Amino acid sequence: MNGTTGEKKGLKIGVAGKGGVGKTLVASTLARLAARSGTFSQVLAIDNDPSLNLGMALGIPVDEIGRPISEMRDLIKERTGAAPGESGPFKLNPRVSDIPDKFAVPGPDGVRLLVLGTIRDPGSGCLCSSNALVRELLYHLIVQRDELVVLDFEAGIESSMGRATSRGLDLLLVVVEPGQKSIQVGEKLASMAKQLNIKHVLAVVNKASDEGEARLVSERLTSKDIGVIGSIPQSRGAIEADMKGVPLLDHAPDDMAIGAIKRILDHITNQFYN
Repeated sequence: MNGTTGEKKGLKIGVAGKGGVGKTLVASTLARLAARSGTFSQVLAIDNDPSLNLGMALGIPVDEIGRPISEMRDLIKERTGAAPGESGPFKLNPRVSDIPDKFAVPGPDGVRLLVLGTIRDPGSGCLCSSNALVRELLYHLIVQRDELVVLDFEAGIESSMGRATSRGLDLLLVVVEPGQKSIQVGEKLASMAKQLNIKHVLAVVNKASDEGEARLVSERLTSKDIGVIGSIPQSRGAIEADMKGVPLLDHAPDDMAIGAIKRILDHITNQFYN
């Protein structure tokens, strides 16, 4: 499928949400199920969240993950001309095309992980060269790569993505759990995404105790003009897997949450790829 001229080769999906809603579970499981499907030639998972939990959620041992790109002082100096904390000019568009292949870590099911780290507060001054490298790398990953890229975003997506980058994102999934705070954050994220001209913004309702609760949250989001692509039931297996530090996909592959994420992946593939 991917080798035919004129067919779309890549798909870029961002996953965002309030801390604790399960966005990393969604991102990691989507990536591994997509890799298993054989639909995509390659699957690259990107950790852009300060908590840096995507590697564990994918099933990659902590000692194999390495430091985030945003903390690689020598690399930042080499590519931008200035290490974090150094004064003087630096390149705003450093060379980054080789970084994914050099620094991505192989994981289960053939998924590769690249840990970007987070873009720091520009007001801190001394980290601008780090920000320049990470921003340019995000642009390359979203706009120029021909593969499935799944990005686990920090909550404030506007700090990570410029408008040129955001226009390359095919879909932003906003993960929301039942509760006013989570819903409010989800609504804010969806609004930000639309201001950034992200092509499609859809919500995922996670941790719903039953269909009625999922429906209530979906109706609230729909009333705010936020479409819902699917819901994931509350999962005891997910809690157990998190406590053991292993992926739900390995701990309980037949869990209802896995089935729900698989259905969401099928919707995404049918609607945005095939």
